[in-house]
Amino acid sequence: ESIISHSQIESRSPAAATKLPRSKPRPAPALRLAPPTVSASPVVESRSPAAATRPPRSKPMTLGLLTFDLDDSLYPVGPVLADANDVFVETMAQYGYSIEPQDIVNTGKRIREEAGPIAGAAMSHTEVRLKAIRREMEKCAKAPVSESDVERVYSAWERERHHSAERHLYPEVISSLQKIKEHHPNVIIGAVTDGKANPMHMVFTLAPYFDFCMSWEDDAAGRTDFFKELSSVDGHADLQWIYKAAYEKYSEMAWNKGVLLGDDAEDDDGRPAWIHVGDDLAYDVGGSASCGANTILLDLDKEYEQTAKMRFFWGGGAVMPSWNTASDEEISNRKAMNDAAEMMVDKRVSRLTLLPDVIDDILKGE
Repeated sequence: ESIISHSQIESRSPAAATKLPRSKPRPAPALRLAPPTVSASPVVESRSPAAATRPPRSKPMTLGLLTFDLDDSLYPVGPVLADANDVFVETMAQYGYSIEPQDIVNTGKRIREEAGPIAGAAMSHTEVRLKAIRREMEKCAKAPVSESDVERVYSAWERERHHSAERHLYPEVISSLQKIKEHHPNVIIGAVTDGKANPMHMVFTLAPYFDFCMSWEDDAAGRTDFFKELSSVDGHADLQWIYKAAYEKYSEMAWNKGVLLGDDAEDDDGRPAWIHVGDDLAYDVGGSASCGANTILLDLDKEYEQTAKMRFFWGGGAVMPSWNTASDEEISNRKAMNDAAEMMVDKRVSRLTLLPDVIDDILKGE
C-alpha cells in the first residue's frame, strides 16, 4: 500500500498513492497436479509455508480492501446460467427463432475453435455469446440480422443472469457481509470477475455491500496477453493486471474517502490488509496472492454446487458442466496453475457462515 501522511495529503494524487502491498514470500511451486480436497471440518487452515512461519502480530491489522469472486463463490453459477438460458430461448422465440440453450453453447465452442487456441481462449464470454447469437439467428432466418436484435436478445439473457443470481444467492452471504461491515466499517469491498456478473446490478441483495466491480472484460489487451502466456511453452501466465486494477480502484476510493494508507510502516501491523475470497485456485488465489493479497479459498461443501473443483479433478473424475466452452488445452493449463496456487492459500473455508471469523483470524495473524 501507499501511506499518505497528513502533510502529504494535499500534494499527492491517487495515482501516486497506488502501490501494491508487499507480496508475501512464496516458495517455488513443485508442478504436482492433484485434485483439491473437500474439508470434513468447517474450516481447514491451509496456510502457505511462508505465512506459517510468521510470528503472531502484536495487534490485528486493519481490513482495508476485501475483494470477492462472484460465480460459484456467492451463488452457484450452474442454475443461474440455466435460468438465463431459459429466458434466452423465450426471447429468441419472440423473434420467431426456435433454438435450444445448448445450441448457443455448442456454437460458442465452435467460434472459439475457429479463432484458434490463443485468440479463441482470449475472447470474452460476452463476445462469444454475441457472435453465437448472431450465427444462430442467421441460421434460422437464412439472412443477415440487425445488430439491435442481437443486442436485445443478449441483454435479456444478461438481465436474467443478475436476477437469477439474486434468487440463488447462498443463504449465508448477506448475514456474513453484514457482520463483516459491522466489524470493519471502513472496509472497501469489491468484486473481481472474469465475466459480466456485477454485484452493483444486484440491487436487492449485493449492491448495498459492494463499492466497485472489476471485470476481465474491461481490459481486452490484458485478457489477450494472459491467454497468450497461458498457451506458451512454459505456461507461466500472469494475472496481476486485473488485481492491480482492483487495487488501484481501491486506492482511488480510499483517497476520496480520506482514508490514509501507508507505505512507511515498519511491518505489516501498521498497514491495512487486503484479503481476496474466491473458489478458483488459479484465478482467485494465484492471481491475488501474486499482488500481495491474503487469500481465502471457498472450498465449499457439496450442497453449494460449486463447479471449479469438479472441472479440474486429476484423472478421469473431472466433470465438465454443459455451459463450458474452454478447450482441452486451456483446462490442462489451468490444472497446472491450480497446483502452483495450492501453497498460496492462507485459509480454506467450507461454509460461508465462518467467513467473518476467518477474516478476523487473518488480521490477527493466526
